[in-house]
Amino acid sequence: MTDALTKLLSERDWLMADGATGTNLFNMGLSSGDAPELWNADEPEKIKKLYSLAVNAGSDIFLTNSFGGNASRLKLHSAENRVRELNRLAAELGREVADAAGRPVIVAGSVGPTGEIFEPMGPLTHAAAVEMFHEQAEGLKEGGADVLWLETISAPEEYQAAAEAFALAGMPWCGTMSFDTAGRTMMGVTSQSMVDMVNALDNKPLAFGANCGVGAADLLRTVAGFVATGTEIPVIAKGNAGIPKYHDGHIHYDGTPELMGQYAVLARDMGARIIGGCCGTMPEHLAAMRAALENTPKGPRPTLEDIAEKMGGFSSASDGTGDQSDAPARSRRSRRRS
Repeated sequence: MTDALTKLLSERDWLMADGATGTNLFNMGLSSGDAPELWNADEPEKIKKLYSLAVNAGSDIFLTNSFGGNASRLKLHSAENRVRELNRLAAELGREVADAAGRPVIVAGSVGPTGEIFEPMGPLTHAAAVEMFHEQAEGLKEGGADVLWLETISAPEEYQAAAEAFALAGMPWCGTMSFDTAGRTMMGVTSQSMVDMVNALDNKPLAFGANCGVGAADLLRTVAGFVATGTEIPVIAKGNAGIPKYHDGHIHYDGTPELMGQYAVLARDMGARIIGGCCGTMPEHLAAMRAALENTPKGPRPTLEDIAEKMGGFSSASDGTGDQSDAPARSRRSRRRS
């Protein structure tokens, strides 16, 4: 186990994470409905290219191609018996790229949701979730990941199960949730309740925060909610590149590199320590984000009005934690993980 992320966080005011996985892989030929994780074995050069795109654009952290690499998700592709192999390969390929970067770059082992609902509403038990996450974590550890990276989680029970599994694997970790329903996750978690949950964990993350969701403005409002609690754990902001739109049968995100550069600076000034992109965030967005972070002096903490003015307003009047009926809102809402 390495402690590379803790070291970098102690040396730097901010770190830049990577962008989209799915969007970039679709551009390389991945078909909708296919399991990206199978490419770790079948198309290793393309996966190394994916990682290199982020590193070359300035990312200090990149996530491995293992988001759906748990037994429940891989079962849909008759690959549930390949969990350890595919995760190990994802991290090994990442290790190769990071070690050749010529500067410290963190390989973060991506761990996404199981795709199942916890009992009593669904069939997933706590023990089964811990087992799935532990199996995936061991593969990523074996492949040389520096840190595990839980992302796009909606249910607190799933976040807690992952924390327990990562302790069994003896790996440091970070964890983000997706706030996409009027400032709450699909299962009703608010920024305040996430902070309370993280603080109550026996195995706390090195950093926590939000990813994906509706758009950059909403994500920044959630980050503001984290920071308002006074948390001392570093905060992660990993927002989508604008809003998804359908055009000629494909999904395109409307966020320009300039917009994502503004988002990155707002996130930093809001108090986020790790800043990246999610769906639709391409290398040109990352390069603009890095340039903006390096060349824009740190400013005062942005207000919600500042965020709305630069990012285009919020999808709902409230973030779920209080009365924010005066917050500028937009009517467009959508959510995808790409």
